[in-house]
Amino acid sequence: MRVHDSSGLQALLRRAHPESSRFGVRLSEVSRWQIGGPALVVVEPRSIAEAADVVALMRDRIEPMLVVGDMSNVLFDSDGFDGVIIRIGRSLSTMRALGTMVHAEAGIAIPQLARATADLGLSGLEHTVGIPGTLGGLVTMNGGSQRKGIGLSVARVTCLDRSGNVLEFTQSECQFGYRSSTLQRPDLIVAAVELQLEPRDSIEVHAEMDEVVESRRARFPEDLPNCGSTFLSDPSMYEIIGAPGKAIESVGLKGYSYGGAQVSPQHANFVVNTGGATSDDVLAVIHHIRETVHRSTGFAMDCEVRYVSPDGDVVPAHIAAEERRRVA
Repeated sequence: MRVHDSSGLQALLRRAHPESSRFGVRLSEVSRWQIGGPALVVVEPRSIAEAADVVALMRDRIEPMLVVGDMSNVLFDSDGFDGVIIRIGRSLSTMRALGTMVHAEAGIAIPQLARATADLGLSGLEHTVGIPGTLGGLVTMNGGSQRKGIGLSVARVTCLDRSGNVLEFTQSECQFGYRSSTLQRPDLIVAAVELQLEPRDSIEVHAEMDEVVESRRARFPEDLPNCGSTFLSDPSMYEIIGAPGKAIESVGLKGYSYGGAQVSPQHANFVVNTGGATSDDVLAVIHHIRETVHRSTGFAMDCEVRYVSPDGDVVPAHIAAEERRRVA
């Protein structure tokens, strides 16, 4: 971890954004995995303009900066985060519709957005209704379910760059692929999204969403903290073996645990916190899963989850797990 005097940064944010800034927040209390030490500052901007100002203030600072949503795809280090976390959440979650076009800020919760569009008799987000997290993160990853991605419904994305400038991207410019997009560039922050949906009977849309939610409840663990799917689905592996959960289960790792981290007995592509899990526990489980599946199948699965170091480095969790093994 870098050592620097953070008092100047704290004083700056207390002056500039006192109502939006919290200091010394324990990430285990706010992250979905309930893992992580203290963050220097967590800022929850209440407007795109405020988010842009915080980003601009950080431009010449040496402290790391990280932008998150609902933290449903992030593993924080148990030593914490030695910098500023900009959390795009409830304070930045307005939505409005004009016909079949929906404009939503990036902090709106996905289930809330999906249900709101269903109320309006709009179709296209049925597959997203059970996904935890916020719109910004989902669009950045082109997330979805049922082998679909939200990019199909995206018309335009408003982003901030690391100088606080506002940039606009069309759907084609986002280059959506399977769980990928150009929005994953480290210099971009998704601030708002325009979605082009289709008219459909509201009752039918809600009924389909109810089926999606019930299916997820039956298959996915909800009683213990987790970050959703841990490993990405590889199309080539999927054709031969199946989804990551099936591959993990096939090598006998369902229920495997290390420390407070466990491969969920309900769904093998979920790593759950059974109580007091550390980031090292989760990385150890991820490494063991990946090595075991690779030896058995020849496929090396990559993580969907991102690990965040105290110094602000963000890498796929399997890469962090390999590095920990090399150092140990």
